[in-house]
Amino acid sequence: QVQLVESGGGLVQAGGSLRLSCAASGRTFSVYAMAWFRQAPGKEREFVARIDRSGVTFNYADSVAGRFTISRDNAKNTLYLQMNSLKPDDTAVYYCAASRMVVPATGLGAYDSWGQGTQVTVSS
Repeated sequence: QVQLVESGGGLVQAGGSLRLSCAASGRTFSVYAMAWFRQAPGKEREFVARIDRSGVTFNYADSVAGRFTISRDNAKNTLYLQMNSLKPDDTAVYYCAASRMVVPATGLGAYDSWGQGTQVTVSS
C-alpha cells in the first residue's frame, strides 16, 4: 500500500483560498488514481474530486466544480487540491485517497489507501 499524508489545511475567511497537498510514499505513486474526499461534523464522508494516473482526466462533485482544482505531480509523488472561493459549507476534514483501479468510482470502497486528514475551516 501507499502511505498518504495531507497538509495545508487551516482557517480561512469565506471567499478565500487554500491549497491542500497529499504526499505519497511506499509505492509507485503514478500507478494510483487519486481522489479527495471530505467529512463535515455529523455527516458522511463525501467525494470531492478525482484524477487519473497521468493527471489528464479529472472529475468534481457538483458542489465544488468551478471552485476547486485537483492536480498531481508524479515526479514529486504529490497530489494537490486548490480551493478557491471557499464557503462555510466547505468546512470539513479533507482526506486524500489512492486507488489501483484505472477509473475508480466515487464511492469510498473504490479506494485502497487513505491519509489521516487535514482540517479546513471556513469562517463566515
